[in-house]
Amino acid sequence: MPQARRRREDFDTRQAFVYPQHLRAVIDEAPTAAGVYTFHGQEGDLPLYIGKSINLRARLLSHLRTEDEARMLRQTRRISYIRTAGEIGALLLEAQMIKLQQPIFNQKLRRNQQLCSFQLTGHEPQVVYSRDVDFATQPHLFGLFASRHAALEALRAMADQHQLCYGALGLEKLPLGKACFRAAIKQCAGVCRGDESLSAHTERLMASLNAVRVNCWPHPGAVGLLEQDAELTQIHVVHHWCYLGSAPSVEAARQLSQQARQMPPGFDADGYKILCRPVLSGSAHITLLGPNNLRETV
Repeated sequence: MPQARRRREDFDTRQAFVYPQHLRAVIDEAPTAAGVYTFHGQEGDLPLYIGKSINLRARLLSHLRTEDEARMLRQTRRISYIRTAGEIGALLLEAQMIKLQQPIFNQKLRRNQQLCSFQLTGHEPQVVYSRDVDFATQPHLFGLFASRHAALEALRAMADQHQLCYGALGLEKLPLGKACFRAAIKQCAGVCRGDESLSAHTERLMASLNAVRVNCWPHPGAVGLLEQDAELTQIHVVHHWCYLGSAPSVEAARQLSQQARQMPPGFDADGYKILCRPVLSGSAHITLLGPNNLRETV
């Protein structure tokens, strides 16, 4: 019986783990406050990993104790961090930095060029793409998906949960005058064979889609979201769910908002997910930043 091949030591992250004492000094100096941090490698000071936390020191210390991250820690030569006034600022800055710098150990929050959604055409959902439609301003879009395949899989899951017809949804081509197979096994409520009306089927479809409706940008232009802690005040400038940066004052934020006029059309799904709740719930202190907008809302 052949012996199992021995695993090379340099591939065994646990065996190779050595506590990175050379990184401890900068971590001891890190604040116990919110911010974004970067692990830098040797060649060209390239970013290896970018993360965020509401307590920078505690989060960085947790990295040093994680044996599964031994490979990244071995390559790290230094750690830098940027303070933010709170969690929203940390989330926005982290997403922005990852898209711009593409660290090799970050797998999420990468820019997705194929972002798509559903738009209802008649009674049938159609897949539309953010490269063709401005998701920030186009009403009646449902769901955000990384690919057409992911969108159609989500639609099938809705159909299975709510007894919707694959044929009526365009997921399956039915022979003329024939019902779908799922109707025979009671997984479809039978719109394809007249057991229910098309309006009843569409009403159930809309109830499912409304749960993932994409909200349009609710303001006429750019806004500033105020966030502050005991030491730092920031106004996060946002336009059409896209984060433009942070400023220390309303006047500086208004100047930063002028960049929105030069921005190419596009939709930032990460910014949308971060900002949707605070912007729409009224929990954030918001300042309208257009030249004729001096009103503040809370």
